[in-house]
Amino acid sequence: MKATALSSTHEALGAKMVPFAGYNMPVQYEGVNIEHETVRKAVGVFDVSHMGEFLIEGPNALALIQKVSSNDASKLAIGNAQYSCLPNDDNGVVDDLIIYKLKEETYLLVVNASNIEKDWNWISSKNDVGAEMRDLSEDYSLLAIQGPKAVEAMQSLSSHDLSAIKFYNFIVGDFAGIENVIISATGYTGSGGFEIYCKNSEVKQVWDAVLEAGADFGIKPIGLAARDTLRLEMGYCLYGNDIDDTTSPIEAGLGWVCKFTKDFNNSEALKAEKERGVARKLVAFKLEERGIPRHDYAIVDAEGETIGKVTSGTMSPSLGIGIGMGYVTKAFAAVGSNIFIQVRKKAIPATIVKPPFYKG
Repeated sequence: MKATALSSTHEALGAKMVPFAGYNMPVQYEGVNIEHETVRKAVGVFDVSHMGEFLIEGPNALALIQKVSSNDASKLAIGNAQYSCLPNDDNGVVDDLIIYKLKEETYLLVVNASNIEKDWNWISSKNDVGAEMRDLSEDYSLLAIQGPKAVEAMQSLSSHDLSAIKFYNFIVGDFAGIENVIISATGYTGSGGFEIYCKNSEVKQVWDAVLEAGADFGIKPIGLAARDTLRLEMGYCLYGNDIDDTTSPIEAGLGWVCKFTKDFNNSEALKAEKERGVARKLVAFKLEERGIPRHDYAIVDAEGETIGKVTSGTMSPSLGIGIGMGYVTKAFAAVGSNIFIQVRKKAIPATIVKPPFYKG
């Protein structure tokens, strides 16, 4: 099992460590609800260094990215980031990712930890244009500093005006005494903040400085369990749960990152699917009675007939109710539709809602 540059630091802080995507990662410190609330109300810091980073460079870098990714990366200016996905050949998704334009002809692709090798092989197999590719995943660390107090808490660590970095924009500058750090106004919590990319040799210095600078703002280290409840309250997809090689981006509600104004892998089939409509859709739902929906629980109609299954579910720490996402047949996908979640022998009533669950 791999370790991040901070694994021993997390252990020293008393984190509960678990294997995740081949890495030894902190799942929680004080407890999921406390950590979740810290991010919603103040500021927390996550070690997400298990994520993968690929550098795509050269005159044909954009051509390769345009070919493999569904969104239109030609719209990116230097300092912009973009959410996208990698469609496979069978109407499924290889991975979802974020694309950063670092400079002309230089892009950083950030991919999910469990898919690093798969994504690298997939993109390489499509690289018939001679783009230069480098896998930086083993050399770089990533910290997510998230919460409404993130800007104020971190401002002392940089000479740049952090409040001026707009959502899905980034700068390369000084942070915590280190130069050439990527400071990106991105994250998967819905509570604002930054993601900080630096070298493994630098991340301990950054981590310590972040905790010190944030001390007066109530900063705490946050584990992956709270990261999951935070993203689910926003209705954000998690690869391996809500999207995978068998789910279409159109079914998953990711049609907005499929730009059919350009050609990309499997774009013709996905465009046709969008035009004719899909048989099932990924929906968000909230339980009307007490219960916790879990991954793979059956979703049924009033007669008990199976109409889908849960892909993600939890007891929402912010709302105090069971929430989840799952695929259902199109007839039950409209907001306001009544469905039932089969929790053991009981069918618990639920209502389809429009995400996000948490409105801030």
